[in-house]
Amino acid sequence: MSSNDEQMQNGRPGALSARAQSVMRSVVQQYMETGSTVSSRFISKLPDFQLSSASIRSVMLDLEEAGLLYAPHTSAGRLPTEAGLRLFVEGLLEQNNLSDDDRADIEVQCQVAGRSLEGVLADASGVLSGLSSCVGLVVAPTAEEPLRHIEFVPLSPGRALVVLVFEGGQVENRLLDLPLGVGSDVLVRAGNFLSARLVGKTLTEAGEAIAHEINSNRAEIDRLTASIVEAGLATRGSDSKDGVLIVRGQSNLLKDVRQLEELHKVQTLFQALETKETMLKLLESTDTAEGVQIFIGEQTELFGLSGCSMILAPYQNQSKQVVGAVGVIGPMHMNYGRIIPMVDYTAQIVSRALGNPTS
Repeated sequence: MSSNDEQMQNGRPGALSARAQSVMRSVVQQYMETGSTVSSRFISKLPDFQLSSASIRSVMLDLEEAGLLYAPHTSAGRLPTEAGLRLFVEGLLEQNNLSDDDRADIEVQCQVAGRSLEGVLADASGVLSGLSSCVGLVVAPTAEEPLRHIEFVPLSPGRALVVLVFEGGQVENRLLDLPLGVGSDVLVRAGNFLSARLVGKTLTEAGEAIAHEINSNRAEIDRLTASIVEAGLATRGSDSKDGVLIVRGQSNLLKDVRQLEELHKVQTLFQALETKETMLKLLESTDTAEGVQIFIGEQTELFGLSGCSMILAPYQNQSKQVVGAVGVIGPMHMNYGRIIPMVDYTAQIVSRALGNPTS
């Protein structure tokens, strides 16, 4: 084995010769644009290349022997392997080339001021899907946090808004149907009663004790106020403790389907997206991560059969704790250079919504 072959099998960008890096970069960039095989003849016609088609073909053969390129069929073209793609993409993590247009679109569509966290998260998933032409996803906070404040806001006769403010800065709003005869004085009493018992505790921690206090008639509140207290506690369902997965733009993956086999792979991905436990387990990988995480093909259990990649970035609350993640799922030839900074900046916007000013 030649020294150049040994360097390429080393698998690091710096281990490749300058010529091999240029050829590899050209193959990956063209693959990201078209998803199709790339030939030595095509590369030889690029403006910055001074090599003959035969010389480029020799370099591509070396890259293939090193496990960075492969020939999907008998054509002369090559595609990057998952290892080759990862080699190129990891170098993009050190760059932050978010365009001014993308930055403005994210800021406009993910307005934080005066918005609930739920609204910001839903918009974040939508804007990532729209800008990337892939599947946008957001995992809402998975851990139940202690409450800082709870309040009932009257909206109209028979309806009120329950406002829950958590220690980490998360705000949740829930609509509540009211029994007949409930006025603002009852809502104030219910809010004061809950605040005195909930602040500093999670709803789960305090809920059972409050229910027992009411049922045993030890609570110094009337039945009407008690009914509002119980309704307020019930507005946050048990599924919220497991986190919420928001997915937008699944149809974008169907645009890239060219064969029946690819359709089967996309269907497999859709089934995986519907399995919340699988997705949330995968997203736990961001709990201790700093910055953007990239998962390519078989690097993850979830996408082993789908031929897809996922780019994820964690977001933090005001205590700088990772409480969720935003990301994009798309074909392996997605535009990583554009999408990586897009996901990173969206995570920063969501962190600001949670009161983290350093993001």
